[in-house]
Amino acid sequence: MSQPALDLQPHQATIEPRIRRALAGDADAVRALTRAAYAKWVPVIGREPRPMTADYDQAVHEHRIDLLFEADDLVALIEIIDRGDHLLIKNLAVAPHAQRRGHGKRLLAHAEALAADLGRPLLRLYTNPRFAGNVDLYASAGFAVDREEPFLEGTTVYMSKPVQLDRPGLSG
Repeated sequence: MSQPALDLQPHQATIEPRIRRALAGDADAVRALTRAAYAKWVPVIGREPRPMTADYDQAVHEHRIDLLFEADDLVALIEIIDRGDHLLIKNLAVAPHAQRRGHGKRLLAHAEALAADLGRPLLRLYTNPRFAGNVDLYASAGFAVDREEPFLEGTTVYMSKPVQLDRPGLSG
């Protein structure tokens, strides 16, 4: 009898990212991840972007902040505010070491599913067009530019995406 061939290829365990809602004790981790994610934009705009200076102790209580983990590693987050007629994505941050792995798109899809579950027909967000790739990322996820407005020494791009409320499996 011949022996089975040995598999000499290294196996990389695939860990499915998981999402959970932030708790009050997560405020420091939210702050640290956000500061790390936005640090690269300080030299681009000449100041700290607003998410870097936010009060996350307060935000964890007043907004919905969902955390995305790979194993035990917090790699991304999304901060959402329910405005009644739409959900506003206030902050989407991905840790520098975890960027370009699809976490931003995963969290945008999570926000869309949440909006549908809550019966909110629209997602809104805003960004700085000098943050290279942000407008393209959001456009590739189905967001369209609504308007641009001056802000401080730059511009803010406001974007939105309609949410399909009559998806299978959703009550409506």
